[in-house]
Amino acid sequence: MKKLPIGISTLADFITDGYVYVDKTPHVQMLTERGKYYFLSRPRRFGKSLLVDTLHQLFAGNEPLFRGLHIHPYWNWAVQYPVISISFGSGQLQNRAELERRFRHILRVNQEDLGIECADHEDVAGCFSDLIRAAKAKYGRSVVVLVDEYDKPILDNITKPDIAAEMRDGLRNLYSVIKDNDASIRFAFLTGVSKFSKVSLFSGLNNLEDITLDPRYSALCGYTQTELEHHFAEHLQGADMAMVRSWYNGYNWLGESVYNPFDVLLFISKGKKFLPYWFETATPSFLVEILRKHQFYLPDLEAVNMDYKALGDFDVDRIHLETLLFQTGYLTIKREMVDVPGSLPEYVLSYPNNEVRYSLTGYLLDNYLTDTRPERSAIRQALIRNDFATLERHFRALFDNISYQNYTNNPIASYEGYYASVMYAFLCSLSLDTRAEESSNKGRVDITLRLPFINGAKRVYIFEFKMVKGTEGDGSAMAQIKQQDYAAPYRDGQHRIFLVGMEFSAQVRNFVGFEWEEDCLQG
Repeated sequence: MKKLPIGISTLADFITDGYVYVDKTPHVQMLTERGKYYFLSRPRRFGKSLLVDTLHQLFAGNEPLFRGLHIHPYWNWAVQYPVISISFGSGQLQNRAELERRFRHILRVNQEDLGIECADHEDVAGCFSDLIRAAKAKYGRSVVVLVDEYDKPILDNITKPDIAAEMRDGLRNLYSVIKDNDASIRFAFLTGVSKFSKVSLFSGLNNLEDITLDPRYSALCGYTQTELEHHFAEHLQGADMAMVRSWYNGYNWLGESVYNPFDVLLFISKGKKFLPYWFETATPSFLVEILRKHQFYLPDLEAVNMDYKALGDFDVDRIHLETLLFQTGYLTIKREMVDVPGSLPEYVLSYPNNEVRYSLTGYLLDNYLTDTRPERSAIRQALIRNDFATLERHFRALFDNISYQNYTNNPIASYEGYYASVMYAFLCSLSLDTRAEESSNKGRVDITLRLPFINGAKRVYIFEFKMVKGTEGDGSAMAQIKQQDYAAPYRDGQHRIFLVGMEFSAQVRNFVGFEWEEDCLQG
């Protein structure tokens, strides 16, 4: 059984040390044959660095590494190209001076590798340009330029707009060198997490072909279902593959959906336990800041409509939450829509899988509550026992825990959407199948919770929330559930259906009405 490549990002290690390797060279062949300048955006931990190293070894002519891989018989191994590799993956740069110091170091490493010396090391753009031209002159071949983590200096400072803008301007100065040396370049590939607008960052490199949303390259990084089942068959014996798919598959860029490799490898390594491996590699603290600022309604993340321009409309001084969530991997494309022939497409985005749904909503609870941990186990057990008296008591304690600051600084706390956000995020954080705003011909249900059991029994809970004036409930939430017959789509004979109506009061800062009953209209 081959070893799991956890933390491995160089092709040589994969091939020579016996790690599981998923051959992406069919995509690489297509890249090298069809174009010259490329840009790819993918979330963290998706294998971008391995892809960059694969390109490096290919153009450098390291033929032994590619024996047995798809591209081997199609590549001219007699030709070797000088390669310049740039990566901002390590460390955190805090100002433009540090950025330029780091780039001078990167250039020195490349000069040593290529046996070339720059005339002026202080002029970073000039040295970069000299390096490209001198490499072509020395080796008699056009140069390959590979840039990994091209945007990390900006993203590391995204909550500090002035510093982030400095980084953007400094990087734009460097990347413009690539286009200025077109005559000396055979191939250029830039990759990172975000897609900054061409106007702001790539104004000097506007000949890049962006393959981020090209269906042909949707599986360039990550594992498809077929690749997973083929290459990891031995490792996955005994795993519930339907559950694996719902927890970790689902990232999509208009082609075949893929798994994040980091999730797959850690899932296997940790004994096939369903845990948020990818999510826990970095805390998205900037998301909470943006959510607080924009007072976002969390259930809306189940289905976000965005047009083609908005997906890439991202810059230091123009940060849209939905765009940022998509580019960083917390939302993905579920459906493409072209309503009018010839018009720009629109997309429906949602969570890629259960790992992200459960983890992100749980993390964002801190935007609304101070500490949810005391109620988590109690509410989960009350749902399993179908104990509504206990459920009501702990739901009330849950809202009592909402911090005073979240009421005084958050006008949305006067609307039912605020309480729906809290309930939605909390139930999702329990790793329960929670869906918001599900539509039917009867209307839109605030929250639907499905609860399957190992013995095959199934329950569904339908929640409706209302804001009332004063300090007493009026039964309006339950009345709406019945009037709109929200239970109708779930009367399949397989589920017990429970209706839960809750009325909230801005004065009390909690619910003042709580009603429940079992739906008795099963056919």
